[in-house]
Amino acid sequence: MEQLMGTGVALITPFNEDFTIDTEALTKVVNYCIDGGVDYLVVLGTTGESAVLSKKEKQLVINTVVSANAGRLPLVLGIGGNNTAAVVEELQEVDLKDFVAILSVSPYYSRPTQEGIYQHFKAISLASPKPILLYNVPGRTGSNMLPETVLRLANDFNNIIGIKEASGDMVQVMSLIKDKPHGFMVISGDDFTALPTVLAGGDGVISVLGQGLPTEFSRMIRFGLEHRVKEAFELHYNLMEGMDLIFREGNPAGIKALLEHMGMGTALVRLPLVEATTSLKKNINRFVSKLLKIVA
Repeated sequence: MEQLMGTGVALITPFNEDFTIDTEALTKVVNYCIDGGVDYLVVLGTTGESAVLSKKEKQLVINTVVSANAGRLPLVLGIGGNNTAAVVEELQEVDLKDFVAILSVSPYYSRPTQEGIYQHFKAISLASPKPILLYNVPGRTGSNMLPETVLRLANDFNNIIGIKEASGDMVQVMSLIKDKPHGFMVISGDDFTALPTVLAGGDGVISVLGQGLPTEFSRMIRFGLEHRVKEAFELHYNLMEGMDLIFREGNPAGIKALLEHMGMGTALVRLPLVEATTSLKKNINRFVSKLLKIVA
């Protein structure tokens, strides 16, 4: 799956003032990311607020992104949850012809054992017509998918092709890279550890900040993959403040504030999330202005 090497971005779902989906802004974001040099797009992940979208709204998001992308970049679709049967049913119902893979989060809230996580993804593997990227994000799910479970799945199921690893634990990341089977992808799901993951032998990132600053973030990852360490870390350090700011009041409140500043939709999020505070917006705007002067 070389087409998933490099920088993927987890797209937001922009809202109008009445909280309907702003398809015009979503189209702008897609074009902005493509023009900025990202390598692929992830649709309806956590950053896309998929948990608060209806089935009809999810299809509208899919249709909008597919139309805006017009076949230019590979697309990955987020399909996951803590109801295994419901995930399997969704896989069987959704038209996946425009997607190269699905991204499926480890079951949240239920906090299954490692065996439960294995059996969950076994069921998804057997049902999925597309390759699968596992998604480990213990800060959100409440449980950590351990390397031994990931490697067991990677070795047992050919259509499980990689993992978006967002534990932020570089020891765990390196354990995966060290022991993974040939061709299995280790992709950072954490902006702070994206460059270290690539330099350790990982395959890239599915980024949040990369959506707001696609040129700078994708260049950093390319430098990392090319082992141009000095240039990569120069960009990393310039981007670090932004990595912190966009998560201070939760995701995607921060990245939506940044994109609002860039003229791509409102900063509105649906409950139970709330819009970024005025203070955070000012700090994000200041960071962006400073960064663009540095990299100009």
